[in-house]
Amino acid sequence: MLLTLSTTHVPATDLGFLLHKNPARAQRTQLSTGVAHVFYPEASERRCTAALLLEVDPIGLLGRTTEAFALGQYVNDRPYAASSLLAVALGKVFGSARHGVSKERPELAAGLLPLEVHLPALSCRGGAAMAERFFGPLGWAVDARPVPLDVPGWGDSRYVDLRLAGTLRLADALNHLYVGLPVLDDAKHYWVSTDEIDKLLRAGAGWLAGHPDRDLITTRYLAHQRSLATAAIERLEPGLDDAEAVDAAVADRSVPLARLRQEAVLAELRAAGAARVLDLGAGAGTLLPALLADPRFTEIVAVDVSARALADAARRLHLDRMPERQRARLTMLQGALTYTDARLVGYDAAVLMEVVEHVDPDRLPALEHAVFGAAAPATVVLTTPNAEHNVRWPGLAGFRHRDHRFEWTRAEFAAWTRSVADRYGYSVRTGPVGADDPEVGPPTQLAVFSR
Repeated sequence: MLLTLSTTHVPATDLGFLLHKNPARAQRTQLSTGVAHVFYPEASERRCTAALLLEVDPIGLLGRTTEAFALGQYVNDRPYAASSLLAVALGKVFGSARHGVSKERPELAAGLLPLEVHLPALSCRGGAAMAERFFGPLGWAVDARPVPLDVPGWGDSRYVDLRLAGTLRLADALNHLYVGLPVLDDAKHYWVSTDEIDKLLRAGAGWLAGHPDRDLITTRYLAHQRSLATAAIERLEPGLDDAEAVDAAVADRSVPLARLRQEAVLAELRAAGAARVLDLGAGAGTLLPALLADPRFTEIVAVDVSARALADAARRLHLDRMPERQRARLTMLQGALTYTDARLVGYDAAVLMEVVEHVDPDRLPALEHAVFGAAAPATVVLTTPNAEHNVRWPGLAGFRHRDHRFEWTRAEFAAWTRSVADRYGYSVRTGPVGADDPEVGPPTQLAVFSR
């Protein structure tokens, strides 16, 4: 079974740094079900293609297949059609790339690239339409063509020749494929346990919660085991921002709002020259992988009032298996942002990404004093929803999230940022994140405070 991944980013051969696979030589990885080969059919300045070829050992599959009848263990499509077996190989050989890690090209790993994916034989229950349903909302242009059966008049097979094109972060593209292959095949060819929930939530971070077919994807990925699917969906719910869900499902934007927000925050931190960064209200750590992927952020402190959220972040980051040098850059602290904390004093920058709207209005002055007065970082980067933009999401009633205490209009946000800046000795500028609608403004508002 074969998968190719191409880019026209210049120089295109940087793809080798991002995948941690040298274009100059073929590489092979031994797996329990066969051998995974990585090679480059083309590698020039203007276009580079990496190919992942999984050579399945049919004998090695015996006893592993989930076929319901004995003959199915010997006569099946597993050596040929892309399925969960290819997803396992992808996870194994491109593990660092899936996590957005690149020592040589950290900015490129965190940025958007023009990408093309080709799966010439993808097992897809539901056919081309199902492939479109899965990949379309994720920002891909989908060309899924059914493969006809050999006998004339028998119609199409369950296989599709799939081509994807889009401008995405490479790690996101790989995680889309890692989840999508077994979901579209609708079969897992190994034992599915509670560990698979964590794998799904890690790979689906930033996009699964807002996917219009979230529940179907979760159920298929977890082999239709109701208890596992229910547990996974419950874990997705607390982090779901309703507006992001609608944005991904309805607004037909090429990049999810959550990704745009992260990119905007990272760009401001880099522009400020920040090295020691506080992620305040870090939650389950959605921003942490991107911060860790950039070596210019030498010290990162994640703060949240919820010990469970920090534990989830540690699990998703594989903190227990993280290399020591990488692990030394990250500290996790439990604490409330409405109380002063001496541990947070003296940092270059602080991030409050979608945090202030979760604070009761009468507690905002306490947060302002704790962050801008007591901790007093040189730069504060803050984002919050634009309430005016909510009318652009059909079916959205009230606030974007059940835990939001308020949502500001652009005028309200500008007034608040100016008053905070004046009281605590900062200058401030505001700007949009996401498409700036001429009538109702952008979906997200951003403010950068400089002391």
